[in-house]
Amino acid sequence: MTIAPAPIERDLDAEQQRDIERFEIAIGQYLNGEISDDVFRVMRLNNGIYGQRQGGTNQMIRVKFPAGSIKPEHWDAMATISENFSRGFGHITTRQNIQFHFVELRQVPEVMRIIGAVGLTSREACGDTVRNVMACHLAGACPYEKVDVTPWAEAVFRHFVRNPLGQRLPRKFKVNFSGCSTDCGQAMFNDVGIVAASRTREDGSVEQGFRVFIAGGLGATPHPALSLEEFTTREDLLPTIEATLRVFEQTGNRDNKLRARLKWVVDQLGIEEVRRRVLKIRTTLPASSSWPGGIPPEVAAAGDAPAGRGAGEVTEIGQGVRVELRSSDPFTRWEQASVIKGAANGTVSAIAYAAIGDITTAQFRELASIQRHFNADMRLTNRQNIAFRGMQPGQMRELFERLDAIGMAQPGAELVRDVVSCPGADTCNIAVTQSRGLAKAIGDKLEDEGLAEVGGVRINISGCTNSCGQHHASDIGFFGAERRANGKSLPGYQMLLGGHIGNEQIHFGEKALRLPAKNAPEAVIRVVRRFNDERSAGETFQGWLARSGGAKAIGETLAELDNVPLPDENPAFYVDYDETNPFSGETGDSECAV
Repeated sequence: MTIAPAPIERDLDAEQQRDIERFEIAIGQYLNGEISDDVFRVMRLNNGIYGQRQGGTNQMIRVKFPAGSIKPEHWDAMATISENFSRGFGHITTRQNIQFHFVELRQVPEVMRIIGAVGLTSREACGDTVRNVMACHLAGACPYEKVDVTPWAEAVFRHFVRNPLGQRLPRKFKVNFSGCSTDCGQAMFNDVGIVAASRTREDGSVEQGFRVFIAGGLGATPHPALSLEEFTTREDLLPTIEATLRVFEQTGNRDNKLRARLKWVVDQLGIEEVRRRVLKIRTTLPASSSWPGGIPPEVAAAGDAPAGRGAGEVTEIGQGVRVELRSSDPFTRWEQASVIKGAANGTVSAIAYAAIGDITTAQFRELASIQRHFNADMRLTNRQNIAFRGMQPGQMRELFERLDAIGMAQPGAELVRDVVSCPGADTCNIAVTQSRGLAKAIGDKLEDEGLAEVGGVRINISGCTNSCGQHHASDIGFFGAERRANGKSLPGYQMLLGGHIGNEQIHFGEKALRLPAKNAPEAVIRVVRRFNDERSAGETFQGWLARSGGAKAIGETLAELDNVPLPDENPAFYVDYDETNPFSGETGDSECAV
């Protein structure tokens, strides 16, 4: 295989060079049987390298993009990796990473050098560490925001990457930022979720700061994040996050991974005791040799003033937004669904649609070219799409045409066709079902039935209960499970309805019914069609669902879809999407989740 030259932009820093050299040595020791699989697994995961269900030396490498920020040289590097080390495409995750599968273990150090050369890292993208620090993809461009949280996310990332406090935690630790209570950054289901806020001082002046929420999580047992204190100052934010991490490191369950997240610490100690410990530790941090207090240099350099609201039309944002396409012109339809207006400086943002989060080598290269051409700020979104920011309204048609040429100009933002999926049993050790295959099947059926452009409905799919696809937080959610019928195993899903996040609250989807995988697309069609036909003007999916009797009532209307035919009548029910052999619910050992 001929390896294209890496898009070198700068020399690796000393820490990255040490990471790679140590990992190269460890690969040789592991392959020679000199270190055990258990020891090597920790090294792999802490370097962002995840084993695949295919076994052998196939690996997934996850590249971190703090706040989802991405530059042209990053797209170039992703193209190089996709073409020469993976299978011709990469995958945007729900946590603003890009990951590549089927990377040969011996070639991983070269991939690490390619991403390091453009200022990126995979360090702590997996494992029991502080994971990629996320932020709303409109941070710095949102007309509703209180603070531009972008430099804050960057500061948190820099403070904790390779920090000794975060190398061997009881379990993973996730931090998310939102610039306002709309919570497009999804702060409410993270270990630490930060929502920008403001308060009025006694003298009448307004102080910008944050509301900090802790101990949220999804997984098999979802838990909403809980408020830590009424208001956290800008100077206290990093010490607050570090104090929370220290409490987790000290009290998290190291004997049972299934009960090791911060939410289980709250379950054991109670939220009042956890609050007390966090705030007490925060008061002692100024004595630490690495005290993170004050305004971080990343924030001082970049500034965190909000984008402000323009004088003209302001686009509504957040889950439940009703988007209607009122034109037959392809450009106008894309603009109606995918362009966000309202920043005070007159710029707009636009969303490029990446079906199931996948981007091909050719698309990577063209995205680099488009970004350079427009000099645009770009972010990965938590719905596995790409946001262009700082654009002029007059540039929208040219942007549309260039995206259309690479298949990324479908109106997808906030429309039901934008199905989110984890990688599922395609590559994941612990997935039960082929969630990607189901996502495509649902998307295809929505298109066939003329329902793909219904607005205000989000669909999320996970291949198991762990919620990497964030099924709990969507209007229509599915998680994979093995079913048995007629003496045989078959792929199945639990359907949930009514998940919603916003206004510093989260409501987890409620169970509607279980059904075989091959009937899940039809279940979606029936629910979306009813919502589309029955909703009143401006009514959200949540409102319609409540008016219709709730998840269980809707599930009862779909009960016939839980019938499984005999194997001889319809053998397809016993074969998962994208598979040819009969279904097997066999899974591997859990290493980490997204």
